[in-house]
Amino acid sequence: MYQDETLVCKDCGNEFIFTAGEQEFFHDKGFQNKPQRCRDCRQAKKSSSGGSREMHTAVCASCGGVATVPFRIREDRPVYCSDCFAKMNQGR
Repeated sequence: MYQDETLVCKDCGNEFIFTAGEQEFFHDKGFQNKPQRCRDCRQAKKSSSGGSREMHTAVCASCGGVATVPFRIREDRPVYCSDCFAKMNQGR
């Protein structure tokens, strides 16, 4: 159904392949736009803004320990520390 497609990176101007597997992944996730940057430029963009993520501290809803998360905490949703979150996901 999908075929590899050659695209041009908007940052560096180099051609890159948008593989059939990547296209299927984009479709499954509901992404409607094709990637605009090659892998190297995407990595560079991610790493340039990597350290500026705002972290929030909360109390774990399971063990009562400290949970540090990269999203704003809402009163209507429980927050779990990384250990409790991992334990919950192991049962799935």
